[in-house]
Amino acid sequence: MQRITDSFNKQTFMHTLGAELTHVAEGEVDITLPSRQDIRQQHGFVHAGAITTVIDTACGYAALTTMPESSEVVTVELKINFMSPALGDAFVAKGRVIKAGRNLTITQGDVYAIQNDAKTEKHIATMQATMFRVESE
Repeated sequence: MQRITDSFNKQTFMHTLGAELTHVAEGEVDITLPSRQDIRQQHGFVHAGAITTVIDTACGYAALTTMPESSEVVTVELKINFMSPALGDAFVAKGRVIKAGRNLTITQGDVYAIQNDAKTEKHIATMQATMFRVESE
């Protein structure tokens, strides 16, 4: 899945956030986001925008793994629920394909807060998103 890695490496916003691509398989992508002071909101939690960005990206790349090589992907709809504040040493966003279609792919994503060197994991957010296939230029 080199094309996923190559595409991810071109995303300057992922680099700005400090996010890393940590797992790629057919229909699955994980992205790890370290907790940093400069991405927190006023209450000390990692900002919902940063969490949403990494889970949206994980879902988009999970969808792309199921598409032809000539494809790119864009998000056309998403719904996210935050179940706990984003407190942790790092966050793992896991994007998974639920149903891959010709042009639309339905995905689900979950975000887990990791603490104490992965000894403690807490489910903090869940998302469902629809991805649209476009031809790459």
